[in-house]
Amino acid sequence: MAISLGKGQKVDLTKGNPGLKKITVGLGWDVNAYDTGVGFDLDSAVFMVGANGKCPTDKEFIFYGNLEHSTGSVKHMGDNLTGVGAGDDEQVQIDLTTVPANIERIAFTTTIYDAETRRQNFGQVSNAFIHIMDSETGTELIRYDLGEDFSIETAVVVGELYRHNGEWKFNAIGSGFQGGLAALCNHYGIEVA
Repeated sequence: MAISLGKGQKVDLTKGNPGLKKITVGLGWDVNAYDTGVGFDLDSAVFMVGANGKCPTDKEFIFYGNLEHSTGSVKHMGDNLTGVGAGDDEQVQIDLTTVPANIERIAFTTTIYDAETRRQNFGQVSNAFIHIMDSETGTELIRYDLGEDFSIETAVVVGELYRHNGEWKFNAIGSGFQGGLAALCNHYGIEVA
C-alpha cells in the first residue's frame, strides 16, 4: 500500500524499503475542459542539486533536451506532448545507487511550455500528481496528489528526493512559480540563454 502524502509532508523512502535501488517517478496531470485556443504541453524536468541548493553544472538539469545524466543515475523517459489519457504522462527512472555523492537533492518539476504566449497556467490544470514506484516490482511506494492550489503559476516544484543520514527521503513540496522553466532554472542555478 502506497503512502499518500499531503503538501509539506516528508517520508522515508529507502529505510522502510531496504534493498530498494531503482525507482520510477511518474508525473501526471489533466487539463481542465475550457479551451484557451491552443493545446497544453506540460513538461517535467529534474534538477540534481548539491548542498548549496544549486545544480553543480548544466549536466545536472535533466529534461526533454538532456534526457540522461552522464552517470546514468537519472533518465527522463521522454516528452509527452499532449498529456492525454490516464496514468503517468511522463516518467523518470532513477538508480539510487549511482547518484553522485555531491548530489543531495533531486527535485521534480513540471512546467507549461510557452505558457505566456498561450495564456495558460496551472489554474487550468487538475489532478496533478507524482508517485514513486519500485522499478523492479512495479509497486507504488509513495503518492502525492497536488490538489487545486494554483492560479497564475506556470511552473511547479512537485517534490524532491533528498539524502538524510545515508537514506533517501521524499518531500511533497507543491510550490508554484511564475516565469515557467526559466524561473526554475534560475532558482536552481542554471543559466538560461
